[in-house]
Amino acid sequence: MGRISKKRKEVLAKVDLTKAYSIEEACTLVKDITTTKFDASVDISVRLGVDPRKANQMVRGTVALPHGTGKDVKVLVLCTPDKEAEAKEAGADYVGLDDYIEKIKGGWTDVDVIITMPSVMGKVGALGRILGPRNLMPNPKTGTVTMEIGKAVSEVKAGKIDFKVDKYGNIHSAIGKVSFEGEKIKDNALELIQALIKLKPSAAKGTYIKTVYISSTMSPSINIDAKSITA
Repeated sequence: MGRISKKRKEVLAKVDLTKAYSIEEACTLVKDITTTKFDASVDISVRLGVDPRKANQMVRGTVALPHGTGKDVKVLVLCTPDKEAEAKEAGADYVGLDDYIEKIKGGWTDVDVIITMPSVMGKVGALGRILGPRNLMPNPKTGTVTMEIGKAVSEVKAGKIDFKVDKYGNIHSAIGKVSFEGEKIKDNALELIQALIKLKPSAAKGTYIKTVYISSTMSPSINIDAKSITA
């Protein structure tokens, strides 16, 4: 087992692993225990009381974080020529169709979000094996298959994120940067939690929001008192 560095020991000493912190305490503490030289991401992990293997307990959706993620999101728009100007004006980083489809078939996926329109999903659908595992496949449920291309691009650039429960019942999402004020991290976290509560499947029984943890890149996880933020 490797030795724990002095800096790591100092960080671990600040976190009580047996304590469930308030959302306010956690969002302040996560900034204090981050020692990276770069502006680390702040992530949240929520364990839900659902069985994702059952279709009627799948939790998936989108939420517009009030303060964005702090990340420069690269957006590719796959559309017909009549929509290209709209996409570019809204701030899309890459705009096209057949040329980018061929590029993706060749292995290029250097984007964070792909937005397209219903009429070209026949072509985009063929990229499922490449885009699916990377969580890049456009989906009407997340607003990435739409005729309102400009609006979709603007929302993503402003901080709209999509989330989906994994096979273990967990939701993982970036909700900001360490450089954010603690209050802004809290606002973003609560916005996501409220979105999850609204999407609670009727088939889900028992405790829905089981655990909530917050962390930054390479920091320990901080346990948040789930009851205090779902009451």
